[in-house]
Amino acid sequence: MQICGNTKYRGSRDFEKHFTEATHAHGMRCLGIPNTKHFHGVTAIEDAQKLWGCLQKKEEGGGAGGGGEQYEDSKGNVLTRSQYQDLARQGML
Repeated sequence: MQICGNTKYRGSRDFEKHFTEATHAHGMRCLGIPNTKHFHGVTAIEDAQKLWGCLQKKEEGGGAGGGGEQYEDSKGNVLTRSQYQDLARQGML
């Protein structure tokens, strides 16, 4: 199953551009996943969910080293400072 409903693209330029468009951002929001650069090129729902799970585990393990600030968005997702700032700049919070 695809994030954006099996949309077809004409060439690699359209495919690359798609990840910055509102339709992809909406699909990611519906899944409860932030639309960050980590997910650029990921089109399958299962792949996006697996990657999001890996990123969350990595954040949990990396936080024990100390110094990492964590932020929570309005939906309760815990993000690093850089992820939070990226999403805030994109207007996705």
